[in-house]
Amino acid sequence: MSNTQVLFKSEPKGLPTPDNFDIVTVPMPGIEDGQFLLKNYFLSLDPYQRMLMGGGWTYAPRFLAPGDLMIGRVLGEVIETKNADFPVGTHVVGRLGWQTHVVSDGTDLDFIITPKQDVPLSAYLGACGSTGTTAWIGLKITGRAKAGETVLVSAAAGSVGGTVGQLAKAMDCKAIGIAGGPDKCKTVVEDFGFDACVDYKAPDLEAQIRAASPDGVDVYFDNVGGAVLDAAMANMNKFGRIPVCGVLSAYNEEGASYGVKNMHLFFDKSLTMEGFVLNVHKARWPEARAEIEDLIVADRLISRETVAQGIENAPSAFIGMLEGKNVGKQLVKLV
Repeated sequence: MSNTQVLFKSEPKGLPTPDNFDIVTVPMPGIEDGQFLLKNYFLSLDPYQRMLMGGGWTYAPRFLAPGDLMIGRVLGEVIETKNADFPVGTHVVGRLGWQTHVVSDGTDLDFIITPKQDVPLSAYLGACGSTGTTAWIGLKITGRAKAGETVLVSAAAGSVGGTVGQLAKAMDCKAIGIAGGPDKCKTVVEDFGFDACVDYKAPDLEAQIRAASPDGVDVYFDNVGGAVLDAAMANMNKFGRIPVCGVLSAYNEEGASYGVKNMHLFFDKSLTMEGFVLNVHKARWPEARAEIEDLIVADRLISRETVAQGIENAPSAFIGMLEGKNVGKQLVKLV
């Protein structure tokens, strides 16, 4: 049996290109006592992976080195085992890399999937996985959203942003999205159920936000930073909270990043801005996943996906995601 992998080849200059990746096929090692072999069904593509490649802004302790396996979460099934805790047929999620198969002992997994009727398996890399958990943690713990408040979220047509708005609606908040272009804005309102969505590609984003949220914004869930953050801050209410999930506007920048221009608003409006990292809140993951599962079963939350076919198309799908071509979670179907 062989294993197909996507390796990091070289540091991008701005937006990655297919030349920054290598696709290789290697033999699978045999499993030893305590191990099992996974056949991976889906690969999750996420913006943070761009930060690991260098050539732009990053929070990671190190960059990938040429020849390293690309880092990312997969959803797989145990097809051979020498570990009684992981019988054949068990489905798991773990950050095990861009590859079709992997040997594990279970210590490097995120969680074992307990299948729930009416929840698609792929959702455990999206709304019921790290995506949904990120949205839940940022909105409820960092953002401290409460019923009746107005929640604004950027990248609202993406996997995290779309889930944030749906969770906000489930909490009886008003949800306003920011997305790029009329088609995405339509999806955010009609599919994800937001109250409104404004187009950051259209003129005067600050005024658009003001018109959509005349009572002001209480929580701004920030996925992009830059000029969008400026426009959101101008519309924040006093004591507003800004959970920072990502800085999409800076991931491909090679020079100096955009500087927020209206920092005085933190004083004027007594704002709170706080970044959060998912692993710090690992004890809350099961709670978040269970709540989102229940919302999906009740048809109160959808897990929208954009799916590429085949691991050989992972690099192009990843580049397309960074360009904003996806709606919802970007996955690669491996089998």
